[in-house]
Amino acid sequence: MIRTKLASLFMVLTILFTACQPEKKATKSEFPKPNIVVIYLDDLGYGDLSSYGATELQTPNIDALANGGVKFTNGYASSATCTPSRYALLTGVYPWKNKNAKILPGTAPLIIDTAQVTLPKMLKTQGYQTALVGKWHLGLGTGHVNWNEAVSPGPNEVGFDYAYYMAATQDRVPTVYLENGMVEGLDLNDPIEVDYNNNFEGQPTGKDNPELCDMMWHHGHNATIVNGVPRIGYMKGGEAAKWSDIDMADHFLGKAQDYVKTHKDQPFFLYYAMQQPHVPRTPHPRFEGKSGMGPRGDVILEADWCIGEFIKTLEEEGILENTLIVFSSDNGPVLNDGYYDDAVEKLGKHTPAGPLRGGKYSLFEAGTRVPFITYWKGTIQPGVSDALVCQMDLLASLAKLTGTEETSTDSEELMDVLMGKSADGREELVIEATTRTALRKGDWLMIPPYKGAKKNMQVNIELGNDEVFQLYNLNEDISQQHNVAESHPDKLAEMVNAFKAIRG
Repeated sequence: MIRTKLASLFMVLTILFTACQPEKKATKSEFPKPNIVVIYLDDLGYGDLSSYGATELQTPNIDALANGGVKFTNGYASSATCTPSRYALLTGVYPWKNKNAKILPGTAPLIIDTAQVTLPKMLKTQGYQTALVGKWHLGLGTGHVNWNEAVSPGPNEVGFDYAYYMAATQDRVPTVYLENGMVEGLDLNDPIEVDYNNNFEGQPTGKDNPELCDMMWHHGHNATIVNGVPRIGYMKGGEAAKWSDIDMADHFLGKAQDYVKTHKDQPFFLYYAMQQPHVPRTPHPRFEGKSGMGPRGDVILEADWCIGEFIKTLEEEGILENTLIVFSSDNGPVLNDGYYDDAVEKLGKHTPAGPLRGGKYSLFEAGTRVPFITYWKGTIQPGVSDALVCQMDLLASLAKLTGTEETSTDSEELMDVLMGKSADGREELVIEATTRTALRKGDWLMIPPYKGAKKNMQVNIELGNDEVFQLYNLNEDISQQHNVAESHPDKLAEMVNAFKAIRG
């Protein structure tokens, strides 16, 4: 009897003690799959960040990621232009395998097959919520889009549960935001019409009405005027839905922050595709003149601030230590990319490409070698890595991280490299620039002969074209000043054979 009473008393005390304990907080071991955020800038060069050697621009918030995570010195986009790089990032497939993976007009059809493996689709199978906020530029619909009804297929059909985006680029029509396929704020009594070949009657253009432009076009950007900025392509209607350029950075930041706040209770993947420093460079008045380099410098400072605010949100919501952040850019830098905006005149001592040769559109290193950072507070130890990595490798690597395997694409599993635990990156990588390809293998880069201009005079960038093979030892000659193809015939033959084995 005494034993029974003691047992009952012990049980009551155990229940009371348990009930009085504070609620146990979730630990990383209980929720092993981290949130994943890819922060993707647009036309940011290897030398545009103070953590990558810039002295004339200070980017403290991005530097905090670089200094607190792994800063890659050999991190690559797959391509020297935007659409192909984004295609490779999301599909893990070399963009030169898809003839439609090129710079697209705002009316282009979706170039990702809806049956294709994608990064967000893979992560959904692993229990992730998936979202896109920012620039899309991978096509929408089937080529005949009615912007006044649901636009499909698009981001939602290739794996994103939530998508808030602009269709193409800030310098192309339509100049509206879409949310899950619907134009935001559209008045159906003022329907949108878009055409990339013919203007609509009575619509002013940058070419014919320069007096209506607050920003003057230099080349190619002389069609429909929106907010005083002439664009590529013609648009009519949709006045209530048109975006405010100077508020775009704040607008996308707010959407990214809201997503984090409302989806923090389950693992999420957020593709935060920022528009800076792509043209037209339209900094918010808070940042206007802050860099001393004109709008291009100002929007880089604006982007850095946005990233700082986004990181604060992760911290305030208590999830920074369970969030893997990957930071990079879709291709290298360009100064005058279609507008007169003082990017050239006010550059001063700043070198957007750093020590690299070329830039956007180029097969030289500055076209595809870009800032590339992985950060996971408390998990990734700070360091600098010379390993060869590509954005295309995120698919297979994040599959490994989240408990599955992806071997059906060109993506290589390099999770230990991204985590700073290994220095064994890719052995070789085919890079692409406006359908031309070249091979990076080890310390070497081989560019096959290509016809065409050696320099794009409109943007003042060397393209990498030459009548002869080019071979560079990047470890000894990072600025690619010495073509050693003739003096290293065996190495050239080895590179050509490796290139053919991949490229065909």
